[in-house]
Amino acid sequence: MRTARGSSATTPPRKPLTAPIWPRFSVLSLLQAARPAVIAIAVMIRHDGLRVGNLSALVGSTSDEREHGTHNLLRRIITLTAIFLVALPSTVFAQGRSFIRDTEIEETLHLYATPIFKAAGLDPRGVTVYIVSDPSLNAFVAGGQKLFINTGLLLKAQTPEQVMGVMAHETGHIAGGHLSRIHDQLRNASAISILSTIVGVAAGVAAGRADVGTAAVLGGQNVAERNFLAYSRTQESSADQAGVNFLTDAGISSRGLMEFMETLEGQELLSTARQDPYLRSHPLTTERVEFLENYTANSPLRDAKVDPVLYERHDRMRAKLYAFTNHIQHTLRTYPETDTSISGRYARAIAYYRDSQLDPAMKLIDELIAEEPENPYFEELKGQVLLEFGKAKEATDPLRKAVELSNGAPLIRLLLAHALIESGDSSVLPEAKENLLGVLSVERSNASAWRFRAIIENRLGNEGEASLSQAEYSLLTGDREAAKYHAVQADRKLEKGTATWQRAQDIIRATDPEGKDNRN
Repeated sequence: MRTARGSSATTPPRKPLTAPIWPRFSVLSLLQAARPAVIAIAVMIRHDGLRVGNLSALVGSTSDEREHGTHNLLRRIITLTAIFLVALPSTVFAQGRSFIRDTEIEETLHLYATPIFKAAGLDPRGVTVYIVSDPSLNAFVAGGQKLFINTGLLLKAQTPEQVMGVMAHETGHIAGGHLSRIHDQLRNASAISILSTIVGVAAGVAAGRADVGTAAVLGGQNVAERNFLAYSRTQESSADQAGVNFLTDAGISSRGLMEFMETLEGQELLSTARQDPYLRSHPLTTERVEFLENYTANSPLRDAKVDPVLYERHDRMRAKLYAFTNHIQHTLRTYPETDTSISGRYARAIAYYRDSQLDPAMKLIDELIAEEPENPYFEELKGQVLLEFGKAKEATDPLRKAVELSNGAPLIRLLLAHALIESGDSSVLPEAKENLLGVLSVERSNASAWRFRAIIENRLGNEGEASLSQAEYSLLTGDREAAKYHAVQADRKLEKGTATWQRAQDIIRATDPEGKDNRN
């Protein structure tokens, strides 16, 4: 996590994630004005050296601070168990927006989306779904084949079909080329830049100043954001038609999309400020609702159900999100002790963990593992909890099993590497490095993987590789000066002509385009 929520020069994230390189927008003066709002902030604390001490250093709390309750406060604020919150600039934080990454949730959404993307003639690997940490009900497409879904929508949706319906509608916008406003300019931008720009532009308009990075988010932001994302009514009807066709071709009922639109229908007479963002950017008409109702009523798939496994996965996804985004008291009211379902116990385990109640959390996690010994996510949660409570060595076994059961999921491998580093056992550093290399082979822009690799290479005595890894990390987190410094160090230490040496040259050129660096 980054600055403004749990991370600063003294409080890094516990499970940091990729921070993309910030693109430069030159196509519109409006984007230039918004640029201060999209400057990257370091994902983790920047240390003078490469050595990161024990877990308390990583979570930004010393033993003295823990004695005064700081550690418990941080634990309640920072969500874990493969839920990675990627924080955005201050204007985005004013909106409470950040990205969530979680292997289990991402896999669930992938299962929802794949048949729809295929029906639309899209390569599922070419469309990326991003989870936005925002309680409001919203989903939107930006930057080409990038689909953003708010946690509020996932929590509100009672069935997988409702989420699938929204996905199908948004896929209709992708397939129809309904690029709103400046989407063409954002097509090649990173997801985090897109989200920053959307909120940053709105904040800049609202504040009436170019310094949107520090602008207050005023009431006028809703208007700016709505205009940025808005589709015409014709485009909305077209996306509805395409969406129901995609659902039908995929063998999925359109009832979910109909139900979702019906939940929004009652908001049309509300003031804009009281409407869900989805309705503000996706104009709803009586004709649209009637079309969906008629189509569903006459469809042979109107009462069709998806695979029962998806209903269970949906319930677990909602339980997980709810427990990680709400206070323990709210979670225990929503998922009381009388709820003995796996989802209910899952939510309570997370709630107890976030409230620093290790024993009841571990009791529930062990129960879940006993019932589903092949479930990688329960093992992952156990490892994360143990790591968080300073039991890094104990965390490695469940995390190794989670990696095995998940077929090497990158985010879980990253967590295992973290635990191996924190274990203090130098003999496992090669294993940690192997896992990080596996992560980077799939997610090369994962800043945390580079940070951990820098630590490992330094401990193994590979100074050139350590400097290069630190340069990669700094570049990804937007610190061009640090990236240049470490790349120069790597240039001096690596064997000339090698691929790693060449990469150091690339970073130097990228951070020093005018060639001012003097290495002689």
